[in-house]
Amino acid sequence: MMDNVSLIEMFFLSGLNETMNQRVALFSLTLLCYCFILLVNISLIVIIILDKNLHEPMYILLCTFCMNGLYGTAGFYPKFLWDLLSPVHVISYSGCLVQALVLYSFACSDLSILAVMAYDRYVAICRPLEYHSIMSKPRLIKLVCYSWITPFSIKATNIFLTSRLKLCSPYIARLFCLNWIIVKLACFPEQTTINGIVAYITIIIYAFHGFFIVWSYMYLIKTCVNSIENRGKFTQTCVPHLISLLTFLVTILFDVMNIRFGSRDLPQTFQNFVAIEFLVIPPVMNPLIYGFKLTKIRNRILGVLTFKTK
Repeated sequence: MMDNVSLIEMFFLSGLNETMNQRVALFSLTLLCYCFILLVNISLIVIIILDKNLHEPMYILLCTFCMNGLYGTAGFYPKFLWDLLSPVHVISYSGCLVQALVLYSFACSDLSILAVMAYDRYVAICRPLEYHSIMSKPRLIKLVCYSWITPFSIKATNIFLTSRLKLCSPYIARLFCLNWIIVKLACFPEQTTINGIVAYITIIIYAFHGFFIVWSYMYLIKTCVNSIENRGKFTQTCVPHLISLLTFLVTILFDVMNIRFGSRDLPQTFQNFVAIEFLVIPPVMNPLIYGFKLTKIRNRILGVLTFKTK
């Protein structure tokens, strides 16, 4: 085993090997998808920033949500588009670690923001008289910082531990770099024990986020059942959150199951689709769901479109 140990400076990504015959079509479709993600997310961010009537906790959190979507997709799409035009699919060692950090922290930040949104809706519906005092500007800033800084710090720790490993192979059978895939390339499995422990601690932390979100919405449903006014609030503001949560959880669950338990016999095209779901569906669906469902944002968008038509 010692003979195979060397300083790896480049990784070779083999996820595109079976689809290179359709690379022009894939490039066009991917570019269109990325442009659409940029358009809808940036539009929603600009609308919320420019309209003072939308400077409320719920809309500020939505703005944060869209910014995180832009951050995560920026870690994948530019490199993927370049690979579609390149005959060789390589990424530097440091670039691979950075990409893994961006994608993991993006996913964890999404869950953190969804948890903060659930807390916001709980306070708004169950404790309306105290809403503005509880969701004050200083507390909102702290919650937003928590939803960004904490996932980034946790994932940076994971990546740092991975950077200490000696690797025996530069080949990654994926479209992009992921921390656990890099860890599995380690020459000495016993050195990855601490990586596994930290990874499971991270899973437990974000599992608690998921449980908190589920508990919040179960409590909200119980509260809203007997009140027509609260039912209206729940339908208007909580349904988009639930759709975003389900979309996120389903796409992440599919990818995690594929990484941990996926069979190598599955077609590469199917594995690629499962792998990039969380970078396609949530960033596209979230702005559309909130844009159409939340009345204030929908009216603002219609107002802009009507003004341009005139």
